[in-house]
Amino acid sequence: MATMKDIARLAGVSTSTVSHVINQSRYVSEEISARVNQAAQDLNYTPSALARSLKMNRTKTLGMLMTTSTNPFFGEVVKGVERCCYQKGYNLILCNTEGDSQRMKASINTLLQKRVDGMILMCSSLEGERIDIFEKYPDVPVVVMDWGPMLFASDKIQDNSLQGGYMAARYLIENGHTQIGCITGPLHRHQAQMRYEGYKRAMREAGLEFNPHWIVESNFECDGGYQAFNRMYDKGPLPSALFVCNDMMAMGVINAAHEKGLSVPQDFSIIGYDDIHIAKFMTPPLTTIHQPKYRLGQAAVETLLSKLEDLSRDALVVQLEPTLIERNTVKCYALSTQS
Repeated sequence: MATMKDIARLAGVSTSTVSHVINQSRYVSEEISARVNQAAQDLNYTPSALARSLKMNRTKTLGMLMTTSTNPFFGEVVKGVERCCYQKGYNLILCNTEGDSQRMKASINTLLQKRVDGMILMCSSLEGERIDIFEKYPDVPVVVMDWGPMLFASDKIQDNSLQGGYMAARYLIENGHTQIGCITGPLHRHQAQMRYEGYKRAMREAGLEFNPHWIVESNFECDGGYQAFNRMYDKGPLPSALFVCNDMMAMGVINAAHEKGLSVPQDFSIIGYDDIHIAKFMTPPLTTIHQPKYRLGQAAVETLLSKLEDLSRDALVVQLEPTLIERNTVKCYALSTQS
């Protein structure tokens, strides 16, 4: 394999001049640059990424840990991370933790040994974990996404789930619904709890009562929405509307309702959360709360790179705001006639 010394010998220049041309680290005349580049081409020279990273103390590589899920929400976030990495000239190593604490810590160890410049964590099922290894690598910044309280210093990217939950319930109320249920995510998870709190705030403001039969905790997956609806159905009359705290569970709810001969929004209304790509192609198209998924991923990379530029700055919390997407799953009642 050709080296810079080989290029220098063929081009008739010093090794340092070759280095400046290859790395574009200093001005070199056009005539000499052309000779060096031609020599490199003739020798099939390929720059060593490892050697460059050791010299610059940067690998131009970021690591990302996430938990596998059937929810395409995560894939849409990763798309934003990967695209932003590409635009900024960085590579991305993606690791799957499968919700396992030991696997997460092993993956973090591996990424640190590969000298990644920074890490993005999207493992919300592991909230509250103490990850002591980060204390040994203070020069490797960490950004967490979709996570609750942390036991280590890092920047944080999150959507305003409290506001999103409030917007969802408020929209149902504004459409004349007074009997409103909620299928939550796992309430030990911060984002699920905040969406539920937003729902409760809107209900309290409107002076509406909470029927415990209409509040069901589930798992953020399609099967969870399916099972939650069946449990609610078995307890008695349904509410006129449901806030289902993510679109995947909403799909399960609609499927379960269809099996029982019920249709949306004729028999009951539903609003979801996330606005995953397939939400607008559901039957009927799902009214939902939009999370800026691509922007979440982009913001994580941009925040991480800004930390690399200034490791001494204080930790940031970057919060992106949700928006309402109106489609066809919420029936509007005249306020005077809603029972």
